[in-house]
Order: sequence, then structure tokens, then C-alpha cells
Amino acid sequence: MSRRVVVIGHGMVGARFADEVRRRDPDGARLALTVLGAESRPAYNRVLLSTVLAGGLRPEMVALPLAEGVDVHTGVAATAIDRAARVVRTDDGAEHPYDELVLATGSRAVLPPIDGLAEDGAPARGVSLFRDLDDCERILSVAAPGARIAVVGGGLLGVEAARGLAGRGVAVTLVHPCTHLMERQLDAGAGDVLAGALREMGVDVRCGVSAKAWDPDAGLDCDDGSRVAADAVVVATGVRAETGLAADAGLACDRGILIDDRLATDDGRVHAIGDCAQHVDAAGGLVQSGWEQAAVLADLLTGTDPAARYRGTRPVTRLKATGIDLAAVGDPAAGDEELRISDPRRGRYGVLALRDDRVVGAVLMGLPDAAATITGLYDSGAPAPEDRLALLLGRAAPGGAAETADPGRLPGSAVVCRCNTVTKNALVTAWREGARDVDALSRRTRAATGCGSCRDVVCGIRDWLDEVDPPQQDAA
Repeated sequence: MSRRVVVIGHGMVGARFADEVRRRDPDGARLALTVLGAESRPAYNRVLLSTVLAGGLRPEMVALPLAEGVDVHTGVAATAIDRAARVVRTDDGAEHPYDELVLATGSRAVLPPIDGLAEDGAPARGVSLFRDLDDCERILSVAAPGARIAVVGGGLLGVEAARGLAGRGVAVTLVHPCTHLMERQLDAGAGDVLAGALREMGVDVRCGVSAKAWDPDAGLDCDDGSRVAADAVVVATGVRAETGLAADAGLACDRGILIDDRLATDDGRVHAIGDCAQHVDAAGGLVQSGWEQAAVLADLLTGTDPAARYRGTRPVTRLKATGIDLAAVGDPAAGDEELRISDPRRGRYGVLALRDDRVVGAVLMGLPDAAATITGLYDSGAPAPEDRLALLLGRAAPGGAAETADPGRLPGSAVVCRCNTVTKNALVTAWREGARDVDALSRRTRAATGCGSCRDVVCGIRDWLDEVDPPQQDAA
């Protein structure tokens, strides 16, 4: 008899876990899956919301495929976990018994304590968070050309929102309390270059300025005495792990739900993955972490690999903003050797940090070739070439370790899609098995279904394969 697995959360990570299980247990002989999703929509790719906001994708285009043979309940919120009875209770009055429980509750957007932003705990008139598709639709309803929108928060999401809205002809003011943008990923130099690039695109960037009060009839007041004339406010000031259900059930929580290398909480039958989970080696807020955790947990619960363990995720952040190529890798402060270049007039900036000849961190803006090569070195742990400056300028292609602009020179073991750990070899295999276009390659391997930043590389590999390994034509 199949063991009953209940998954609370039908976001990107909960849906990925269900898909990973069905890939290992396609007929459900080992695990019977029930997935509970509080949103009325089926799972979708939250990473691509900024592209929806910018007009590059329609909302329906970011939907994720549903795994077959999974009992999915949308618009149903879990209200309580009874660990003694092994039952999950939901707001429709139902009870869902489990043998194993997976918490994939994600995180929620933070609404900061600024006067006028909230009414009864919810966003006030003219205020939108930027976390889900409903938020996107609310923002787009006021984002007509000529509209004035203030974006509060200059982290990754705030920058992406500001750039997307500016591309729609909206007058955007970005207000950020820190001295430079994206301070979690960038140093001051990179943050300044990024601000300059945004200003060139029409965004009014104000760093070191905090929002003080919102009045939908007057605008956004700031602590420097200025007022931003705005018709609406988009708030992107961070997220907080959804731990309420777990804490109410007596599970150990800190910033998130505490888990070990087996993705287990302090109750061995309850597991947590994704943004709601806190693992000592997991980088917060990265979809790759959640998807890697989903794969490990699927190995464990299906019995495919009882020795599987989650050992952490190497952090790489890419900004998804049209006209800005920015990647942040690892921890640039962890090196004992550092190179730095700055070319703000051309929107280029680079920091490369190494330790024992290995890349341990980098910030690369306007340097796409360098970003590809350096990210590959960081992933593989291979030694960096001796000519560090050539590497930082994107002119070094170390043999076999990293991505290159030429798909033919790209080693088979190179990771093309970091979100899904898809190598060039996996794409070649899928091609030879009949996946002849980019969409088919994506369906078969999942490449380019995460943040989407690798799609151009996948296209290049597809074109290269069509040239060097063309499909065999039937004999006449």
C-alpha cells in the first residue's frame, strides 16, 4: 500500500517536489501525494513575475506543468497540523491524514511599519506588494504610460519592479533606505553603477532615503523632507518565512523551520523545503535551493536513494531586468585575492575574489562573457587561469571548467541551467532522444524553466546540435 504524503504549499517548491516524486514513482506505487495550495491558481513560476510586470510574458505563460497522479487542492489553506493523529486540517473543514508531511509554505512579503501603507494589516488604497500574480495584476492595473509609481525597497525585487515599470512608460521613483542598491549582493561600487544604469533608463533612484508616510491623495513622504508625487506605491522590502503552522504544531523554528541534511524537522515524519525552511548551508530566497531540496527529499521518501543528503546550495543571483546584465556569485569578501574594475560610463563593473586559486565570489555587471566563465568556475571548483584580468574581462576560457560563448567548446559536464542543474550532456542526450526544439529540450530536461536566464545558451546549444548532429532524414 502506498504511503500517504501530504504537501502543504503548491508554489514552485511544492510543485517541484510533486514532480520529482512522480519522476521516481510514476504510477504512485510507493507514495500517494496530496498537495494543498492556498492560492486559487495552480503553481506558477514566481521568479518570472518581474518579466510579467515588464510585459515580456503574459500571466498564463508562467504556469508550471502539473505532475500526473497528484491530488491537488487549490484555494485550500491548511489551518492546523495534528502531529499526534498525523492529520492536516484545512479551512474547508476537511482532514488529510499523512504518513509523511512536507511543509513547502514559502515566505510572505513584509509590509513595513510606514504610516498609511496598511489598513487592518492589509495593503492600503494605492499600495501593492510584489510577491504573487495577484500583486502583479494590481500593479499592472495602474501602470499605464504616464502613471507615477513609487517603489519602496531597492533589493533585487525592487530593482526588477522599477525597471519593468519604467519600460512600460511609467514615471518610477525608487526609494531605498540603504546607501546603495541590492546591498545583500553588491558592494557600494556595483550598487552605484547599477543606480546609474537605472537612471539612464528613466528611473529616479534615491538611496539613503526612507519612506515615512503614504497618502494616496498626496504622495509618498520621505525622511529627508521630500515628497514623491505618486499615484501608487509598490512595496518590495523583503520576505519572511511562513512558519506559523509549524510553530503552532510545536516544531522548532528560528528564522525558518529548522531542518537537517535529510530535510527533516525535529519530528522525523515532518519535512520542510524551500523558503520556509532553515538549513545551515542553504542560501535564502533562491529557487535553486528549494528545488535541490525537493530532489533530495523525493529520493529519500521514494527510497530511490536512501543515502541522499542536502549539503547546501552555492549562491548565484541574477538580476532579471531588461538591458542590465548582472550576476552575483558566492561571497566576494571570502577571498584572499581580489581584482576589481569599474567602468560606470558604460555600465560595467567587476569584482573577482579567489582563495587558493578558486573562485569564491564575484560581482559582474555588463560583463556577460566573464559572468558565464566565472560562474562555471565557481560551480565546478576548478582552478582559475593564471591571467586573472583576462578572466575578469571575459577573455579567458579555461579548458573544460566553465561555460564559453561557443557551444562546441562547452564541456559536456558544464552546468547550463543552474536552477535545475542541467548539463550540456543532458541537453545532448535529450536532443538525440527526439527533443528537437528549445521548448522540447526544456520539457525533457527542465533547462530554462527556472529564472530563464540560460535560455539563450540553450538556444545556442540547440542550433549547434542541429548543425553537427542533424536529425536523420527518412530515405526516399
